[in-house]
Amino acid sequence: MKVVILAGGLGTRLGEETSVKPKPMVEIGGYPIIWHIMNIYAHYGFNDFIILGGYKHEVIKDYFANYSLRHCDMTVDLSTGERTVLENRAEPWRVTMLYTGKDTMTGGRIRYARPYINDTFMLTYGDGVSDVDIPALIDFHKKSGKFATLTAVQPEGRFGIVEAAPDGTVTNFQEKPKNENSWINGGFFVCEPQVFDYIPNEDSAIWEKSPLQNLSRDGKLGMYKHRGFWRPMDMLKDKQELNKMWDAGNAPWKIWNNTQGR
Repeated sequence: MKVVILAGGLGTRLGEETSVKPKPMVEIGGYPIIWHIMNIYAHYGFNDFIILGGYKHEVIKDYFANYSLRHCDMTVDLSTGERTVLENRAEPWRVTMLYTGKDTMTGGRIRYARPYINDTFMLTYGDGVSDVDIPALIDFHKKSGKFATLTAVQPEGRFGIVEAAPDGTVTNFQEKPKNENSWINGGFFVCEPQVFDYIPNEDSAIWEKSPLQNLSRDGKLGMYKHRGFWRPMDMLKDKQELNKMWDAGNAPWKIWNNTQGR
């Protein structure tokens, strides 16, 4: 099953970093966040990726075009230029990179993948990590009979909650609790090829608007509730928090354990 990743956004809220690289290439623990996302899927045996690039797409292309050289032991004969790979430790991934236009919106980008999709596929954003159970998500989708299933998550609140007794004694304090009644789109979709029929034939099409709205109208959109970890990298503080988790060895999305010891 192919995994399609939206990777063309500008990421303007991440500051200076995205002036030289696209948002999915911003690093967490020394590796682009898209690498983390791909490892989540690869952990479950999904190694065939389609990356939908746009803004500074060449940075993504260069990274994966030279990926094997970055992750191998090798000998270079400087007199002849001959290279000998001694041990290749790169992941067994197949990565298709499509340029979908700098200003194309999410629905328009997804439409570019249509010639490469013949069966059920997965779709997610290139800036969010999670410990979602991918096989359980796929099983839920298959049993539902829907054309698309999104993973719904519960975001943390913006502010902490303080509870107090009538005399003013604080009885409970929760730092940014989750709202049990609030669910948002966290990406990590499973889709059937029929979803392409819901995307207008234009680059300005936004996946989160008419395509998903019309799928919902027709009863063809399902929701898989994920109560575990999920975090987008929207702003600089998100990047800093994700790096702190990684550096502390407390990265809930790191469900893989056999990738070059990382």
